[in-house]
Amino acid sequence: MQSEKNHMVSLLSCIDYQYEAVKSVIDQSVKNLGGWHLFVLAGEKVLLKVNLVMKKTPESAATSHPVFVRAISDLLIEQGVQVLIGDSPGGPFTVNRLHAIYQVCGMKEAAERSGAELNYNIDYSEVKNPNGLLLKKLTNIDVLRSVDKVINLSKLKTHGMMRMTGAVKNMFGTIPGTLKAEYHLNRPEPENFADALIDIYLCANPVLSLIDGIVAMEGDGPTSGTPRSVGVVIASQDAFSMDLAASAIISAAPKSIPTVKRSIDRGLCPSDISKITFIGDALESFILDDFKAPAVKLVNPLMGNYPLFVKKIVDYTCQPRPVFLHEKCIGCEDCYKNCPPTAITMQRNRPEVDLGKCIRCFCCQELCPKKAVEIKRPLLFRFIAKL
Repeated sequence: MQSEKNHMVSLLSCIDYQYEAVKSVIDQSVKNLGGWHLFVLAGEKVLLKVNLVMKKTPESAATSHPVFVRAISDLLIEQGVQVLIGDSPGGPFTVNRLHAIYQVCGMKEAAERSGAELNYNIDYSEVKNPNGLLLKKLTNIDVLRSVDKVINLSKLKTHGMMRMTGAVKNMFGTIPGTLKAEYHLNRPEPENFADALIDIYLCANPVLSLIDGIVAMEGDGPTSGTPRSVGVVIASQDAFSMDLAASAIISAAPKSIPTVKRSIDRGLCPSDISKITFIGDALESFILDDFKAPAVKLVNPLMGNYPLFVKKIVDYTCQPRPVFLHEKCIGCEDCYKNCPPTAITMQRNRPEVDLGKCIRCFCCQELCPKKAVEIKRPLLFRFIAKL
């Protein structure tokens, strides 16, 4: 329980990715929280856990922006810190895949210009997680144990299953490659999966988190949405409070974002935003009333003891579901290979989904390189989701 904790969050305006401006804002954000010495010491090695879900250019707003990563790398190196940049993206966790993603996402250039290193350690191990609620042990990437500290660099984005990708969910990238599918499959309901994400975050234990909301993503995130200028950098030692602040910026009720709701239920986050101490610019100056964030899967659309066939009909008519746009599909099979419940088959080199198996994790949409997967949200679902 952290109910007595002083939940401190820095909010600062930053309107674009001009290097000097971004560097200045990040530096001031950390100073707002007490200064770099509270988080890192000279001689330490720090992992910048970035968001590199897949090969996307910086302009798509799907991944960490290289200017943001370069700026914080430079600031850390100025503190005498050795910087390592890394993530475990979706799909296979291999050296060749990391090479390609680092190149396309701009991390290679960010590392070269700052003097940071890129992580190519693809080993992973099972570890104990005594602070976890559901996951008392889990498997995560070994690079976490090769560094002294972890700093969490997330992107403000929407998400089909979790509604918002914030600081807490960004740590899902510490689960290696295709093993992520197992965590999805074992926790198909949003709130249970949110508990797993919180446990994964607690195990990684970053000392500092920053959310890049300079250009966010709205709509069908985390990879197929639309870039949206928000102009904010959020920083805190307390990722749970900063996610609550981010939910306010996109005008989403806390209970509508499973990770925020469960962090409140577990006593990790204030139940009311008035309990957060904000430093810097006013929260009200960033709030967007028209930010497009998708409603997420209904945990139990039909209460009571009904026959299975009735539940299936209601589930089909009420729940969101993936729709494959075959005219855009290139037959790469990424959706098929990365579907946690193996609900997708390839027919005539195009994907088809068995909705009876589908758990609505929407990994198919997240990892599609051509935006050939849309999430259909039935009218009845949209009505119920607003209640």
